[in-house]
Amino acid sequence: MFGSIISKSCLALKSFLTREVQIQCDRIPYYFHNVPIKKMLNWILVEASILVKPRRSWGWPTHIMMEPTTHCNLKCALCPVTKGLMRPKGHMDYGLFKKVIDEIGDYLFFVLLWDWGEPFLNPASYDMISYAREKGIKVISCTNGHPFLEDKNVEKVILSGLNTLTIAVDGASQETYERYRKGGNLDSVLRGIRKIVAKKRELGIKTPIVNLRFIVMKHNEHEIPLIKDLAKLHEVDVLTFMTLNPYIDAIYCENDVTTKENEDNFLPESYIHRRFNNTQNGEARVKLKNNPCKHLWNNPVVHWNGMVCPCTYDYHEKYVLGNLNMDTFKAIWFDLPYQNIRSQFRKNWEKLLLCRECSYGYAGGDLGREAISGVFYFNSTIQCTSENSGHA
Repeated sequence: MFGSIISKSCLALKSFLTREVQIQCDRIPYYFHNVPIKKMLNWILVEASILVKPRRSWGWPTHIMMEPTTHCNLKCALCPVTKGLMRPKGHMDYGLFKKVIDEIGDYLFFVLLWDWGEPFLNPASYDMISYAREKGIKVISCTNGHPFLEDKNVEKVILSGLNTLTIAVDGASQETYERYRKGGNLDSVLRGIRKIVAKKRELGIKTPIVNLRFIVMKHNEHEIPLIKDLAKLHEVDVLTFMTLNPYIDAIYCENDVTTKENEDNFLPESYIHRRFNNTQNGEARVKLKNNPCKHLWNNPVVHWNGMVCPCTYDYHEKYVLGNLNMDTFKAIWFDLPYQNIRSQFRKNWEKLLLCRECSYGYAGGDLGREAISGVFYFNSTIQCTSENSGHA
C-alpha cells in the first residue's frame, strides 16, 4: 500500500509538472496534453480518493458512463436487456446529456457512451459525441455494428469526432457469431466496418480508432486464428480479446442457479481467456479481501432517464443515487446516498448485494486491467504498452 502511494505520488507530480496524462482503456493508451490546471488538480484529488476511499469524494468524476438508450436490435445471450430490464426503456434526451457535460465537463477525461442497449439507435448520439469533444473530452463507444451498414451513419460517426469505436464481433462465421449475438448478421457488421475504414481514408481522418472486440467463449475460441486474419483483412486498428463474465445473472445475488449453466455453456476451455483465477482444485473463484473497484470515486453511470447509479452492473436501478431531472450532479455526487454507499463499500463491500458477486471482487476480474485477455495492434501509431499484447 505504502509503495503504491509513493509510486502514484511520483506519477502525479510528474503529470502535474508536464500537464500530460496517459490513461489506458481496454489496453488502448490515450494521451492528454496541456491538461488545464483545474482538470489536473481534480484528477490528482480523485486518484487520492481512490486510495483512501473517503465518504465524500475529494473531487469530481474523471470518467462518466452515459447510456444513450436501452433499446437494442439484437437479443444477445446473457444480456440483461434480452432477459428484460426492470425499468422503462427509452432514449436519452440530448438536453439531459448537455446538462451533465455543462456541469462537470471541465473535470472529465472520458465519456463512455454506452451501457445497456445499442447506443447508435439513439439519433442524438452523434450530437452527444460532438458536444463532449468540443469540451476536450475523449469519447469511447461500444456497438454491435449494425447501424453502420447505413452510409449516413458512417459519415456521422466519423465527423462526430469519436475517439474509439469498439465493435463487438464474437465470431468469424455467421453460425458462430449468432450463437451469442442472436438476431445479428455478421456480413452486415463487416460491411459496416469496411465502410468506416474506407470513409476515414477518404476524409483523411484518423479517428475513430476501430477496436474489433471478440468475447472469447466455448463456441468461438476455435475461431481465434480466423478472427485475427479477419481483423487484419478489414484494416481495423486494434483487436481485443475480452473474457466473459458468466456471473452477470448473479450480480444482485438472486439467481445463483444459472451461473453454473452459463459456465458450462459459455466458458472457454482455455484458461488464458477465462476471467477469474480459481483455487488449486479449480472449483472456486479466488475472492479478494480488498476490492479494487474505483467507480464510486471516479466513474458514475447516468441512465437514459437521468438516474445516477453506482456502476454499469446496476442495470435494474436498484441502487439509484439521484435523479438529474430533479437535482444537479453536484447535489447527487456529494450527498448522503453516495456517501453512505462509499462508506459501506470501504467498511465491508461484500455486504452490498450489488458488489458481492461483482467481477472486481475476484482475482482476475479487474475490468480496468484484466478483463482484456489479449490485444493486437494493427495501427503502428497506437503504442503497445501492456502485457499479453502484440503487433500483427
